[in-house]
Amino acid sequence: MPPIEITLWHVLIASGLTALCTGLGIVPFLFVDRISDRFLGIGNSLAAGLMMGASIGLIFEAHLISDMKLAIGLAIGAAMIVATRALLPDDHDEEESLTLGLESASFRKMLMIMAVMTAHSFAEGIGVGVSFGGREGFGELISSAIAIHNIPEGIAIALVMIPRGVSKMKTTLWSIFSSLPQPLMAVPAFLFVLVFEPLLPIGLGLAAGAMIYMVFVELMPEALEHVKAQAAIPVCLLATAAMLAFQWLL
Repeated sequence: MPPIEITLWHVLIASGLTALCTGLGIVPFLFVDRISDRFLGIGNSLAAGLMMGASIGLIFEAHLISDMKLAIGLAIGAAMIVATRALLPDDHDEEESLTLGLESASFRKMLMIMAVMTAHSFAEGIGVGVSFGGREGFGELISSAIAIHNIPEGIAIALVMIPRGVSKMKTTLWSIFSSLPQPLMAVPAFLFVLVFEPLLPIGLGLAAGAMIYMVFVELMPEALEHVKAQAAIPVCLLATAAMLAFQWLL
């Protein structure tokens, strides 16, 4: 059987499907109506663990390519979140929160989560595009792995947004929106593999640095406001281990 010629449509459709899979993270919440303070604490711990596991996976991938570029990406990612925290309004700015339809949610925290997950998606989009420029079948393998990997990332977003009053429909749309950079970056990365491939470890490091910062500065401190450390830390560690095992299986 002759090899299938990869076109821009193949790359766009595959990367688009990976973005849509992020919206599947809402599925567990279709069966949850009431969000308690304890659930909020456990949810933040679980989201922190999923992000930490994803970050470790990204760091490992970037390490295999270039430690120097990884270090640059980590520094840029952390600096990006510091700048975001400084520029965005306070959590109590209710008028600003209405501009995104996040009625009872923390405006700043929501935007920071979206910024972090969007940065993550830029790196994944480059990975998808570069992979389609490699050996036959490699692009399909990588895009399938990222699509499955996006589901727990969607869960992490839902764990942060739904307990703060964001509707399930809006959470689904925001989850998909956070992954839109995947198809946007996959096509140019496919067209210009030689240009984008050297940038991949920087992108991976940037996403990892931003997520790690969020874990320690935002998610875990807030989790500890609602549940004791004896509950929050084991949940975070178990979620990290589960995410790493999930990535290893892929």
